[in-house]
Parts: sequence; structure tokens; C-alpha cells
Amino acid sequence: MAEMGTLHDAFLDELRDAYDAEKQLTKALPKLAKAATSTKLRTAFETHLQETQGQIARLEQVFQSLNEPVRGKHCDGIAGIIEEGKSVMEEDFDEITMDACLIASGQRAEHYEMAAYGTLVAWAQAMGHTQAVKLLQQTLDEEKAADKKLTGLAEGGINQGAADAAQSDEEDAAPAVVSAAAKKTATSKATPGNRR
Repeated sequence: MAEMGTLHDAFLDELRDAYDAEKQLTKALPKLAKAATSTKLRTAFETHLQETQGQIARLEQVFQSLNEPVRGKHCDGIAGIIEEGKSVMEEDFDEITMDACLIASGQRAEHYEMAAYGTLVAWAQAMGHTQAVKLLQQTLDEEKAADKKLTGLAEGGINQGAADAAQSDEEDAAPAVVSAAAKKTATSKATPGNRR
């Protein structure tokens, strides 16, 4: 009979998943930064890329503290989130709407990471891995701060700007619709078959 896995095994599996997720994000964050039109948003993505590189180094320290080899395990969750982000970047949105969508994509990744690191911290605490707790908590705190920064940018004008642009587009389209409807009405009244 196969040996049952333990919490330690699950912890290592989750660490490997997080390690791969961070590696994937080092490739995705520059693309988000390049697609951003807001200077503040671009800077937020670039800053988080630097933090992500530090998070990879911390994960390597966690592996070392446990006398485990540093290796990742493909993280399907973050791969899916990154793929969704790529799809958004292929859309034909106006600039401010694209920025709002990039924030949403970035926050999906942050929330995924916050869940993963929250679990890792809790499990490390339960198993008495004090050095791992300290390192993982530092990363969790950075992920929360990055999410808060993105929320601040969204609420600080990007979402409203995108909403205002949508409202402006609707108002610009309304006269064209009314004009087409008026032409149709005028044409139908002038058609001989409609006269009484």
C-alpha cells in the first residue's frame, strides 16, 4: 500500500506551486507594464516585478531552511490567470478601459497569490517552521500591498475614467441612432404607399 502524504508533503507541493507561479509572473508583469497607458499603473507593475524577483529569492531560502531542493511544479492556476490577462490585452479597448482591465487582471493574480501565501504561512506556523513563516509572511504582506496599490489606482480615477469614456461613447452614438430613426420615419411618411 502506498504511503499517505503528510501536511509537510502538501506544504512542499504548495511551495513548488508558488515558486513556479512567481517565475511565470516575472514573464507576465513586463507585458502588463508595457500595455499600461497610465504611468502610475506601469510603475506599479514594474515595482511589483522587482518585488516578485525578491519573492523568488525568499522562496529559495524557505526551501533551503527545510533542506529541500529548490524546484517548481507547474502552477496551472496562475497560468490560467495569465492566459486571461493575455486575452484582455488582445481586446480593442480604449486606453483607459484597457488600464482598468489590466488592473483587474493584476488583481486576479494578487488574490490567487494571497490565498496561496496565506495557506503557506498557516501551515508553516502549524509545523513550527519559524524561518519559513517569517519569509512567507513578508511575501504575503507584499502581495496585499500590491493589491491595495492596484485598488487605489482603480478607485483613484482609472475606473471612473473608463466609465466616463463609455458614457461619452454612448452619448456620441445616441444622436446617430436618433438621426437614423428620424430619416426612416421621414422616408416612410414620404413614400406614396403610406399616404391616405
